[in-house]
Amino acid sequence: MPSADLIKQTVNRYLELVSEGNPDAIAQLYTDDATVEDPVGGEVHIGRQAILGFYSGVIGTKSETEIITLRALGHEAAYLWTLTMDLGEGAKMRIEILSVMAFDSDGNITAMKAYWGPENITQL
Repeated sequence: MPSADLIKQTVNRYLELVSEGNPDAIAQLYTDDATVEDPVGGEVHIGRQAILGFYSGVIGTKSETEIITLRALGHEAAYLWTLTMDLGEGAKMRIEILSVMAFDSDGNITAMKAYWGPENITQL
């Protein structure tokens, strides 16, 4: 079982890479057979290649992430965070997201679910 510290390091690295818009590095945080459901109720992306395709949408976006609260227990983490995206011409959008991740013993992500919807989006 991964330590809580290792899980927290992986979550923080994940959010850092989302801010940087680096889909290749994000996908490397996942196991080969991992799943991503973002948002919950949408398509489930299975496997690192599908996950890379999903995160390819972050290339070139200017964004910031902030963790509101993070809990790491056992082989899972749940955290509330915000993603603020610069839409250009002074427009910004913030999404408040509750994410749940599962990890293998090496701290790699085996599954991620993101809970958010239109009611969690604020135009800034």
